[in-house]
Amino acid sequence: FRRMENKKEKTFQFVVVGGGIAGVTLQCVCHVSRTLEEFDVEEQPSSVLEEKFPNLTIIHSVVKSLHTKSHCVETADGRVFGYKKLCVCSGARPKLLTQDNPYVLGIRDTDSAQEFQKRLSKAKRIVIVGNGGIALELAYEVEGCEVIWAVKDKAIGNTFFDAGAAQFLIPSLEADKPQAAAPCKRPRFTTEEAAPGAYGHGPTDSGSALGPDWHEGIALRGAQEVRSCMLEYQCEVEKIFTCEELHKSPEQTLRTELGDWPVYVRLTNAQTFGCDFVVSATGVVPNTEPFLQGNTFVVADDGGLQVDDHMMTSEADVYAAGDVCTACWEQSPLWQQMRLWTQARQMGWYAGRCMAAHILSEPVELDFCFELFSHITKFFNYKVVLLGKFNGQGLGPDHELLVRCTKGQEYVKVVLSGGRMVGAVLIGETDLEETFENLILNQMDLTPYGEELLNPDIDIEDYFD
Repeated sequence: FRRMENKKEKTFQFVVVGGGIAGVTLQCVCHVSRTLEEFDVEEQPSSVLEEKFPNLTIIHSVVKSLHTKSHCVETADGRVFGYKKLCVCSGARPKLLTQDNPYVLGIRDTDSAQEFQKRLSKAKRIVIVGNGGIALELAYEVEGCEVIWAVKDKAIGNTFFDAGAAQFLIPSLEADKPQAAAPCKRPRFTTEEAAPGAYGHGPTDSGSALGPDWHEGIALRGAQEVRSCMLEYQCEVEKIFTCEELHKSPEQTLRTELGDWPVYVRLTNAQTFGCDFVVSATGVVPNTEPFLQGNTFVVADDGGLQVDDHMMTSEADVYAAGDVCTACWEQSPLWQQMRLWTQARQMGWYAGRCMAAHILSEPVELDFCFELFSHITKFFNYKVVLLGKFNGQGLGPDHELLVRCTKGQEYVKVVLSGGRMVGAVLIGETDLEETFENLILNQMDLTPYGEELLNPDIDIEDYFD
């Protein structure tokens, strides 16, 4: 304890560990409605922030350890900084299928995205494993390459929508893409090149998560003239082996059948594919390791640091926000945590409010953004809005669904429980997000309206205005 006290170079009132969206919530936010937001993000070097905020010091270094008893953090280059309040915003790292395999690539930050682009330019076939946001984006965006897409579920996009919405999107995988993508109001989130040893550039750490629309402006093109995407449903990876390993194995006859490839993937459905490389897009793991040793953090079942309704961890004066934490307060029946950019921004902003309020001994109430889950994104060039219990999460059999689908244009799904709207999925330019958000928050009894609620001949926006 005394050794760390003596080594302190400087003590700050607030210390934030991490440079992702939760740690850097210094942007202009355009509100679409009460809980829905679209971002306007400006890419700038860290020096601009330091010039704008004279009381801000940015330290490019990896955090080696946290000493909560002495209220200090130690960096990889041996420097020690004290704090009065600290917020851990270290994000999460890809959950790779296998470690240290040069043919398995996880995509999480700008460095790994650039590495993917470089490898893809020489590839004829890749295998994508996973069914989350990154997998959905890649399967659609990759051109000039054969794509084998392995998902463990019965339908694509299981994290975000149901089988009906998946069927609505599937034709887009085979159809010709529009010449120009639909306009996007959010510029890309990228990071500046960090100095050697900077946070997120260690051998096992990754940088800030890729933001929405990260693939725009990046040429995701392989070495072929045409593209194709083949889906393998309800399967996972059983084994990954290199050309050399296959040659030495009893299955070497497969090489003759499959041809020469740098790497081969055997799936649990007994299918084996050769490819140039494998993209592991099977989720993330909270990046908590540098902070656990020697401390008594309570860690949730999913590996995140448990936080209460003031974003405080179990350690005094230590807060956490974004992908690294797990919300363990009594949650609104219309909200759930998902490790998404929108929630990382909301948590970072709210954690900052809480830290300042506690320093000033002022009360702070749980932010309204945690009242209703809301997320805007884009898949297969369609705008996608998710509200509340959009997949009927935790509702059991006691709920009903209303669906309206216009092929190639829109997919609208409403989740009702006890006659009240509790969730919705909107795909396409429906202009219904604000109306549905209000109906969910107001909990109005919609029983009298029945299926007329989604009648395309009725202007529901004006009706419930």
